[in-house]
Order: sequence, then structure tokens, then C-alpha cells
Amino acid sequence: MERAMRDLTNEIIELIRRTSTRLPADVEERLRAAIEKEAPGSAARNALETILKNIELSRQKSTPICQDTGTPIFYVHYPEGWSTRALREQIRNAMAEATKRSYMRPNAVDAIYDRNTGNNLGGDDFPYIHFEEVDADQPLVIELMLKGGGCENVGRQYSLPDNELGADRDLAGVRKVVLDAVQKAQGQGCAPGILGVAIGGDRSSSYLKSKEVLFEKIGVRNPDPELAKLEERLTEEANQLGIGPMGFGGQTTVLDTKIVGLSRLPASYFVTVSYMCWAYRRRKMIVRGDQVEYE
Repeated sequence: MERAMRDLTNEIIELIRRTSTRLPADVEERLRAAIEKEAPGSAARNALETILKNIELSRQKSTPICQDTGTPIFYVHYPEGWSTRALREQIRNAMAEATKRSYMRPNAVDAIYDRNTGNNLGGDDFPYIHFEEVDADQPLVIELMLKGGGCENVGRQYSLPDNELGADRDLAGVRKVVLDAVQKAQGQGCAPGILGVAIGGDRSSSYLKSKEVLFEKIGVRNPDPELAKLEERLTEEANQLGIGPMGFGGQTTVLDTKIVGLSRLPASYFVTVSYMCWAYRRRKMIVRGDQVEYE
């Protein structure tokens, strides 16, 4: 039986506000460190300085970091006995109110009739909400990522082997296609970016997991030493491509790479790259009894 639960609509509105207007500390720190790698007076350094000024102003004025407030992706880890129907309703109500308060730009457009709903609600698919049940004594955790459209447009999926790229069904082949995705993106993904890479799965699960891995903080490495090594190598080699911040050239094209390995069918070997822009907007709220914390 679903147990009675508190109304968290206002707390979720605050989660949306913080996600849209405050970049996480680990992302901002990595961007500040990147400035020191770029030559004084260069277009790359100027771009990073402008990005950091924008971050500071958005935080001070509580306005969106980017005019494209992105696709809202919620991951809800709910204790056994909580009502997912009630949580979904509260999230949707919070999103509509956050849009009214201009924390979010109206983004939900009906693809068939080209109509914007005006409140960021589009059927059951927008915002995207994924529920995962945890033990009854665990806290409720709601994670939110705002995935911008520009960086979403340059995401790619490969089916290996790829004869054109000379990429076989192994980690060497994975390396080739991931770097190809970065090269093709150029500055259009609002570099410097963060790469979420899924190896395996089917077409849909591979895309899903490539985004899911982006909920982790910058610098968190895969527990598999081979994949951890590949994460670091891909970041290093992507930064040798010379694309740089916003495509202006320079040393900083990618801030971090995160890889997840999946099971696959013998007939398939998919590699999916989800590109996240510098506006790496992700936050979480944790509810323990009457206490609510934001991270």
C-alpha cells in the first residue's frame, strides 16, 4: 500500500531553480583551471572568462545560466512505499511553476503540430522522469539534469565495426569513434564539453546510459581500471584536437569523460556518445524525514 507522503512541490521548485541558475562547484572549478591553460588574450581564454562571468551573474541574479534551459531529466530514487504517481504530479507541478517564475524557458514543443505548451509539460515524456525503488529506510533522492539542445544535437551513436573509421569491436575502436564524435562536434556543442560514453546495450539503452553516467561528478573514474584509463586518455586526446572553447581553438575542448560498459547481443556493438556542454547543470535533493538537503 502506498503510504501518505508530504507535498514536496516547493522543494522541487527550489531544486529546479538551483539547477538552472547555479553551476555545480566541481564544474566551475574545472573551468577556472582551464583558463590557466589558455594563452593570455587568446579567443579561447576570452571565451572561458566570459563563461565564468556568466556563471557568476546567473548565481547572483538567480537567472538561467543559458537561455536554452534544456530537457529536464529527473532520476528519482524513492523509498519503498512512496507513491510514484504523487511524486510525478509534484514534479510536473513544480516544473510548470518554475517555468512561470522564469527559472526555466518554455521548451516543450509538440513535434507533430509544432506547438509550444508554454509550461515545459508535454504528455508523459516531458519532463523525462525515471523512478528507481530503494529500501524503505533510505532517503528520497531526486536528481535533475538539464540537457541543452545544442549539445544534444552533436551526440552520436556508432555501430562497430566502422570500416570508414577503421574501428573494430574493441576499446581501440571505441577510442576512434569517440574522438570522431568530438571532431565532428567542433564548437557546436558549446565546448568545453563533458562526454558520456556507453559501450554496448541496444540502441535505446545505450543512449539512456550515456546520459545517466553524466550524473556523476567530474573526476569520478570508472571502477574498471581499463575503462578509467580510457576515460583519461580520451579527455587528453580530445584536448589535443585544437577545437577549444566554443570552437575558437586552444587547449580545452573536453573537461572530462565518463564511460559505462553494458551487456550486448553478439550481433551488435554500439558505442553512444552523449555530449554535455560547459553548462553542465545537474543537482540533487535529499529528503530525510522533515529535512531537505541540496547538493
